[in-house]
Amino acid sequence: MPVLPAVALAALLATAATPTPSPATASGATPSRPSLTLGSGRNSVHSQGYTLHFSAIPTTALSPAVAAKAGILRSSNRALLNVALRKGRAAEAVAVAARIEATATNRSGQPQAVRLREVREGDAIYYLGEASIEERDVLSIELVATPLDGAPPIRAMFAQEFWPEGPAPR
Repeated sequence: MPVLPAVALAALLATAATPTPSPATASGATPSRPSLTLGSGRNSVHSQGYTLHFSAIPTTALSPAVAAKAGILRSSNRALLNVALRKGRAAEAVAVAARIEATATNRSGQPQAVRLREVREGDAIYYLGEASIEERDVLSIELVATPLDGAPPIRAMFAQEFWPEGPAPR
């Protein structure tokens, strides 16, 4: 079983205690609070033998040590976008390098291009980027992942709701 990279593991652990997301949107993506649940199948898109995995969390969900190691600014007005592309069936899937384009649009309709940087740790390849958020913000995130092996682009859309520090209102 492969070892998860430190930043990916921290992001996944931050999502593990979150509530299950609401039903999927027409695009197959799922809005949730404050990040998507790992393993729900709702934080990935399958296409042409590839699986595009994605999540967005507040940067404050990362420990200071993990954030510093990854060069991520921990702030209540920053979100971390984590994207990975894998090829093959789940157990045998391998990481694939890709050109990833991301746009995050806030609830006011203001788009921001999210600049993603590639991170390689062992056999893992993932892409990290940061977006600005406001208190109680919702980001609609559009992804286009083009595998560098020549396969056609894979598109995904998902919405992510962000709450201020502390429990979500009932």
